[in-house]
Amino acid sequence: MDFELSSTQSALLDSLGTLLSRHAGTTRSRALAASGEYDHALESELRQAGFLDLFEAEEAGPLGAALAVERIAAELGGITPVPHLLVLPALGLERPEGPIAMAVAGDSSPIRYGGEAELMLLVDGDRCVAAELDPAAADPVPSAYGYPLARVSPTRRRELASGTSAVAVNWWRVGVSAEAVGMMRQALDIAVTYAKDRKVFGRSIGSFQALQHRLAELSVFVEGARWLVYEAAFRGAPAEAAAVASAHTMATLSRLTRETHQIMGAVGLTTEHDLHLWTLRLQALRAELGGRRAHGRAVVAERWAQAS
Repeated sequence: MDFELSSTQSALLDSLGTLLSRHAGTTRSRALAASGEYDHALESELRQAGFLDLFEAEEAGPLGAALAVERIAAELGGITPVPHLLVLPALGLERPEGPIAMAVAGDSSPIRYGGEAELMLLVDGDRCVAAELDPAAADPVPSAYGYPLARVSPTRRRELASGTSAVAVNWWRVGVSAEAVGMMRQALDIAVTYAKDRKVFGRSIGSFQALQHRLAELSVFVEGARWLVYEAAFRGAPAEAAAVASAHTMATLSRLTRETHQIMGAVGLTTEHDLHLWTLRLQALRAELGGRRAHGRAVVAERWAQAS
C-alpha cells in the first residue's frame, strides 16, 4: 500500500482545507453547538464545490471521499458527511439537501442531527430502509457532545434493494472511523503542543521520557487507525476490513481521550479550552453502530465465516 498521498489527493485536501478555514473551525463549532443547529451553509459550500460528489469522481473515488470525511471532522464541520459522501453514493441514492440520519433498528439511542433531518437510513437486519422524518415530531435530547441529538419516529418507509444493508453498514463503519481519526489527530496535536509549551521546574514536560512514551504510543495507535480506514475505503469497504478499522479506531478513541486529558491536566477539562470540542464529539461517535463491542463481534463473525 502506498503510504503517501497522491498529488491529486493532496490538492483535494488543500482545497477542502481552504474552504473549511472559512466555514468551519472552533468558533463556528461553539456557536452551532450552542444553538443546536445543522450547518446548512457549510453543506451548500461543499455541494457547490463538488466535494459531495467525490465518491463517483474518477480522480478521487471512495478513498478521496473518506479523506474528505476525515478532514471535515477534524475541522469540526457541523454536517453529516458520512451519509452524504460515502453511504448514499455507495447505495446509488440521491443526496438530498440537509442532514441525513442513520440508525439501527431497535436502537432507541438519540441520533446526531435527528431533530432537523427529514431522511433517515434505517438498517434492519439484512434490509435497509429509507424513511421519512418529521422534524416537528423529533424529541430533542440535551447534549454536551458537540452534536445536537434527538430521538426520531420514522413515518413513510421505502425498503431498498436486497444487500443494501451490508453496504450501508460497511461504509458507515468506514465513515465513522474516518471521522474519529480526523478528530483524534487534532486532539493528539493539541496534547503534543501543550507538552512542548508547558514547563515545570524550568523544563518542558514533553522532555520527560514517561510522557514521550505515552504520546508515542498514542501516535502509533492513531496512525494505525488512519491506515486501516484508508485501506478499507480503497478496497471498497469489504466487511472484514471495515469491521477491523472500526474496532481498532474505537479502541484507540477510548485511550486517546483518557490520555490527552490526563497529559493536559485541569486546563484540558475546562470548556474554555478547545480540546473538549474534539474529545466530546468522539464520545458520540463511539456509541454508533453498537459501539466497540459490536465492531469487535463483526470482526470475529467475518473471520469465523472465512475459517469455516
